[in-house]
Amino acid sequence: MSGVREGRPGGPRGIAPGLEGVASVRVTAERTAAAAASGALPVFGTPFLLALMEEAAFNATAPHLGPGQSTVGTGVELRHLAPTPVGLTVTARARLVEVEGRRLLFQVEAEDGFEKVGEARHERFIVDVPRFLERAARKAGRNA
Repeated sequence: MSGVREGRPGGPRGIAPGLEGVASVRVTAERTAAAAASGALPVFGTPFLLALMEEAAFNATAPHLGPGQSTVGTGVELRHLAPTPVGLTVTARARLVEVEGRRLLFQVEAEDGFEKVGEARHERFIVDVPRFLERAARKAGRNA
């Protein structure tokens, strides 16, 4: 996923509460808490759950962004509710619940085919990609 969408010209038209996005991932040994060093157990790791939830939220609004726009995650309140073993697939569903200018707030739930395994409130902001990357490049230049 590149993170930049060509989208509709003229900006984020159509971005309104109610938009939904989905993302799924199969749990492998590389996506466990032990592999992420966020724990020692061979179950789906919380860092990977967070990434999956962010992907679902991104997918909800990406088709509605203008040229050169993307969204970036800026905040999350996450509850990892249940373990998921290697071999199962976790699916996250994000629903846009609030829009305030460039600020987007999502409610996200994840399940593994047996039960709900996570829930989150996730904040994203719409950014102008060239300006955003220019700001990052300035930091890289100072660090050289």
